[in-house]
Amino acid sequence: MDHLDKHARSWNMSRIRSRNTKPEIIVRRILHRLGYRFRLHSRGLPGTPDIVLAKHRTAIFVNGCFWHRHEGCSRCTMPGTRVEYWKAKFARNVANDKVNIQALTNLGWTPIVIWECETRDIQTLETRIAAVFHPAVPPTTKNYSA
Repeated sequence: MDHLDKHARSWNMSRIRSRNTKPEIIVRRILHRLGYRFRLHSRGLPGTPDIVLAKHRTAIFVNGCFWHRHEGCSRCTMPGTRVEYWKAKFARNVANDKVNIQALTNLGWTPIVIWECETRDIQTLETRIAAVFHPAVPPTTKNYSA
């Protein structure tokens, strides 16, 4: 049973952003710190990637664990009400993600998915991002805070 009434739940859900989220900003800061320049939310590409590095033909999606169903993640929970609606909604999200990633790959782009929970460990995420573009070059060893 939902502890919020219909109007309070509607207001709460309307505050959930799809752009410029905290995890997305963390990834952008890391990319900028590593010296990469990028575009945001390119509508010309399948799935409107959150971050686009055209020079490297790389598209980055910063996915929320809840909305995009990050398997094995504690944030990937199922709401207690209207379960059938949510199952269908999440299934559509996952299917759309797969279609968009395949379409980008077919266009010669490299799609990268970064999960919301991965942005909690900045050092590991920076290492992962640096390895994508320069596998032989170690990332900076400075300790950064988000």
